[in-house]
Amino acid sequence: MSTTATFQEVARLWKEDKRKWIKPSTYATYVNHVNKHLLPFFGAMQPEQFTEAQVQEYVNGQLGHIRTGTIRDSLMVLRMILRFGRKYCDWPPVEFDVHFPPSSGGNRAIPVLLPADQRRLLGYLSTHFSFRNLGLAICLHTGLRIGEVCALQWKDLDVDTGVIHVRKTIQRIWIHDGAEQSYTLSVGVPKTLTSNRDIPICHELMKSLRPLRKVMADDFYVLSNDAEPLEPRYYRDYFRKLLVQLGLPPIRFHGLRHSFATRCIESKCDYKTVSAILGHSSIATTLDLYVHPGFDEKKKAIERMAKALRIR
Repeated sequence: MSTTATFQEVARLWKEDKRKWIKPSTYATYVNHVNKHLLPFFGAMQPEQFTEAQVQEYVNGQLGHIRTGTIRDSLMVLRMILRFGRKYCDWPPVEFDVHFPPSSGGNRAIPVLLPADQRRLLGYLSTHFSFRNLGLAICLHTGLRIGEVCALQWKDLDVDTGVIHVRKTIQRIWIHDGAEQSYTLSVGVPKTLTSNRDIPICHELMKSLRPLRKVMADDFYVLSNDAEPLEPRYYRDYFRKLLVQLGLPPIRFHGLRHSFATRCIESKCDYKTVSAILGHSSIATTLDLYVHPGFDEKKKAIERMAKALRIR
C-alpha cells in the first residue's frame, strides 16, 4: 500500500490483523475506540498530516466530553495503528507527546459500604434468600468481580474443601459490523492470569452454600440456577434497586469488591494475602486502591515514632 493511504484505510487493515491475536472482548474495546473516537477526527488524514500539534488538538477537543482515561486509551490505540502503518503501509514514523491539564481533584474516594451498612445488607441477604441475594453475599465475602460471580457455576463451589474456584468471567461484548452494532455475552477466562484463583469459603458463607450445593446441577449458573447465566447489566440493576429498597447509600456494584477489600485491610490482614484473594496482578494495585491511611492512623504513627525516640 502506498503512503497515500488514509488513516481510515490503515485502521481497517490493523483491525483485520489484530482480530486474529487478541480476545474478542479486547478487540471490541479497540474497535470502539477507533470507530467512536479516532475515525471522526483522524479518518481522512494521510501520513504527512499527522503531527504532534494535530494529536494535541484531538486531545483538547475531547477534554470535558469524555474521561481523561478514555482519551489516554484512545491514544494507546492510535499509537498501535500508526506503528502498523509504518511497518506494513509505508507510513513514515509518527511520534507525539501530548499534554493533559493537571488533575484538580486528587484521588477520588473509593465508594464503599460503611461497616454498619455492610452488616445491615448481609443481615438482609441472610434472611431473604434468592439466588441473586446469594450472589451478593458471595461478593461481600470474597471480593469477586461482577463478571466472575455471574460466570460462577455450582461445580466451581467445592464445599468439601471449602474453596471457590474462579476460572471464568462473563463480559458483554459489542460487535461492530459497519454501521450496525449488536452485542453478545462472552464467557471467557478471567481478567488476568492472577484472576484465575481459588478463594476460601468462610464459615458464614459455607452455612448457606453447603446444603444448596448437594442438590444443584453442576453446570447450572449460581445466580440464575439455570443453564443460561444472568447478564451483568441486569444484576447491576437488581443491586441498585435493592439498595434503594433498603435505604442504603448508592454505590456501584464494584463497591462490593471495594467493601470486601476495605474490611480486610481494616482487620489488619496481610496486604499480599488480600491482593491474592482479589486476583490483582500486583500488590501495588491493592495498595493504591485500598490502603489510604486517615488522619488518626497518621497521628498514631507519629506518636509511636516520638515514643520510640523519647529519652528514658
